[in-house]
Amino acid sequence: MPQHKSCKKRMKISARQNARNRAYRTKMRMAIRKVREAQTRKDGELALFEANKMLDRVAGKGIIHKKRAADKKSRLTKLVKSISA
Repeated sequence: MPQHKSCKKRMKISARQNARNRAYRTKMRMAIRKVREAQTRKDGELALFEANKMLDRVAGKGIIHKKRAADKKSRLTKLVKSISA
């Protein structure tokens, strides 16, 4: 256990940030899963729009790297375009 007051505070802040980041990562994964499970191109495009917003938000907060977000967006776009109309 921490001995200093500032260390105790950092532990509380760290736990709170960890929970927030975990929630964002979960939302991001769910958005990506919806794109992958889309049956039609129209559904895929709608899910892709939401996934792109979530990836941008998560990358902006520093939860994932911005280039990783760009790579995921690119692959998901390629996937949606491969779905037959």
